[in-house]
Amino acid sequence: MAKNEHRKEHDRLAEQRLTGLASELYSHFVDGRIPYVNMPSRTKNNIEFNEISDVWVYGGRESERSAKTVKGAFQLLKTSHVLDFLLNNHIGNNRGSTLRELYYISENWDIAKFKEQPESDRLIEDLEIISSLQREYFHMRPEEDGATLFGPLQLREETKRGDRDIHCQEDVGESGYQIPFNVENIDFIDHDAKFIIAIETGGMYARLIENGFDELNDAILVHLKGQPARSTRRMIKRMNEELGIPVVVFTDGDPWSYRIYASVAYGAIKSAHLSEFMATPAAKFVGVQPSDIVEYELSTDKLTDKDVDALRSELTDPRFETDYWKEQINLQLDIGKKAEQQAFAGKGLDFVTKTYLPDRLSDMGII
Repeated sequence: MAKNEHRKEHDRLAEQRLTGLASELYSHFVDGRIPYVNMPSRTKNNIEFNEISDVWVYGGRESERSAKTVKGAFQLLKTSHVLDFLLNNHIGNNRGSTLRELYYISENWDIAKFKEQPESDRLIEDLEIISSLQREYFHMRPEEDGATLFGPLQLREETKRGDRDIHCQEDVGESGYQIPFNVENIDFIDHDAKFIIAIETGGMYARLIENGFDELNDAILVHLKGQPARSTRRMIKRMNEELGIPVVVFTDGDPWSYRIYASVAYGAIKSAHLSEFMATPAAKFVGVQPSDIVEYELSTDKLTDKDVDALRSELTDPRFETDYWKEQINLQLDIGKKAEQQAFAGKGLDFVTKTYLPDRLSDMGII
């Protein structure tokens, strides 16, 4: 199907499902019922493993949003305004807005306006869950595009000025190719990659490019920019599944970075409704491992109380319920230390690309 036809199909689905929700709420009024919608409970206790897709998704626990309370009534009023805006301004006129713009647009909605942006952000997430569609179908976009990638990949991107063919080594600067917010506008043409390495920090991403890691190992480097954007996770998943390229994730050695890996591989708790669309269950964790801190005697920082609490929480997180993660997390709690990716620089600027990563990737069967 051509990209233009894809867009039309997305618009048709979005219009159908958003209109369906509005009609359902209206029918409650007509039937003399108190309007309500049911939503999955968005907590750690309500995610379960889907053995078909190999990702974590929401389970069967639900919570009701209804007009029985003043707070609930206001929430449904705001929902109605957002539905009207998305249907008549975005889909109807082929326009789009950022999440920040939606918050300011609501200033004109009198008592239905949002008090803060996180409130409007959550409502868009609710509509994704109810409609089983991604926000890109509603023409909603984030403030920023995705992160960047660098490596032996040729692609075609549909832009407002026409299609562009881009080689992600030869046609880009050292910062790489910037992933757009909607990666469905990309077609893959060709690649010579043996694996994808998703990297948490900009410093390590730049180190691997400077050391020629992509050329020496036929690797696509992806900068995650901390907790990765939806478009970044979707791009990784598409490259893995459509091109058959293995994925590894390289982060700092702390509990928050392990959650970055989990969001790439299994899906994030707050967006478990999108796990099957964005998560890459085949992704493997390279490090920094707590065992690396010990083995390589890396420079470290002491775990804070929040770090310790986060690690203990991960021991009960179903995404980390494996012997490997229990062993590594318990080791980190025992040594009381954490380390950044850049700690490898203490062994020399080439150590991470000539020794650590080749050894780890070889042990994992990637190279």
